[in-house]
Amino acid sequence: MPQASEKLRLNALIALVVGSMIGGGIFSLPQNMAARAEVGAVLIGWGITAVGMLTLAFVFQTLANRKPELDSGVYAYAKAGFGDYMGFSSAWGYWISAWMGNVGYFVLLFSTLGYFFPVFGQGNTPVAIGCASVLLWAVHFLVMRGIKEAAFINQITTVAKIVPLVMFIVIAAVAFKADIFTRDIWGLSNPKFGGVVNQVRSMMLVTVFVFIGIEGASVYSARAEKRSDVGRATVIGFLGVLALLVLVNLLSLGIMSQPELANLQNPSLAGVLEHIVGPWGALLISIGLAVSLLGALLSWALLCAEILYATAHDKTMPAFLKKENVNQVPVNALWLTNVMIQLFLVITLFSESTYTTLIYLASSMILVPYLWSAAYAVLLSGRGETYEGAHGERMKDLLVSLIALAYAVWLLYAGGLKYLLLSALLYAPGVILFALAKREQGRPLFTHLEKGIFACVFAGASLAAYGLYSGVLSL
Repeated sequence: MPQASEKLRLNALIALVVGSMIGGGIFSLPQNMAARAEVGAVLIGWGITAVGMLTLAFVFQTLANRKPELDSGVYAYAKAGFGDYMGFSSAWGYWISAWMGNVGYFVLLFSTLGYFFPVFGQGNTPVAIGCASVLLWAVHFLVMRGIKEAAFINQITTVAKIVPLVMFIVIAAVAFKADIFTRDIWGLSNPKFGGVVNQVRSMMLVTVFVFIGIEGASVYSARAEKRSDVGRATVIGFLGVLALLVLVNLLSLGIMSQPELANLQNPSLAGVLEHIVGPWGALLISIGLAVSLLGALLSWALLCAEILYATAHDKTMPAFLKKENVNQVPVNALWLTNVMIQLFLVITLFSESTYTTLIYLASSMILVPYLWSAAYAVLLSGRGETYEGAHGERMKDLLVSLIALAYAVWLLYAGGLKYLLLSALLYAPGVILFALAKREQGRPLFTHLEKGIFACVFAGASLAAYGLYSGVLSL
């Protein structure tokens, strides 16, 4: 643990939350949303997301304050409330979501370059995957040397993220046209959209992906100078990012029509700004995104390794994952993470997976950790633990956590059966590492309840495997 003088203050924690959430998603938001919904459904969807994610932010705030002894956020809450396998599953799902997001970042980075160099295409051509692989292992060996907290990299990537976005919002606000925004507000001219409910449901996993990282402060809670700052940073960071996301999305819908936005190549924000000001707009966004993604790849590589390292330390993961090199980098955790990224980069080549497919899969994997965190908050407030003599506050927190839990369940429904089954296929192999950890401790693998839960996961994984084999499902 760092000394008190080295611990993270509120501003640093807010930066962690904002930096975690603003990766590549916001730069592709105009196309991602326009391909699934029209203005009316987008407004409703953001309304649901704002309430749901805000309650989730309040859940992390409440748990940070009421359970200060639980470090590492989403994983610790699931384990404390629902046992070892649920804790392991949350850590496993969070880890997969994090490195799957990195796969998506690689695809988006080379898709961005494909805007200027057609050989990279949509980021999943053989040349793009080959270059992405070289970059992956360059980052890997950079991290192995112990480059963990390079301040200049953080400053550059922060500027690269925020400045182009603020410039876009100002320029787009001036160029905004109300007649384009309201032309077909409910998407009635586009039969493939279906009804409003279907449009809202279709866009929900995109909104989840752009908010992955909302738990960033709680993951680093052990390093916070004051525990109360963890929750404050989560809420403040969320509100700031929400404002940026909504403005970017809605202003774009007043610049170009829905069909035009839906047909843009990602990063679609570059195409929107080019439509307003010409080629220099696309170049500005593309450069900002490229630098931002390079910084994000480094920081998320470290975060992926830290998740495995932290869970190995308390024996939820096997002990080999806590091995460090001379530079105090968790080498085995880093190798496992980057081997999985490499494998999925190759899969994107053969399955022709796009950035959108990858972010949907990453989003579906994060849903279980979010769900168990909300459920743990319900459990605490429901039975009154830590609420002695604070009935009013307990009722308020119970209501907030119930809304957050309902939102998490809605997201599972919104994701659809395909991504639920694919998630099960990725969750099931984790039992190997869980079994190794239990064997090291000389403890039985499952409780009776956990046996039933794993049986459901295995059944879902089997259906997904058969679906992929038969062609009913695809990546």
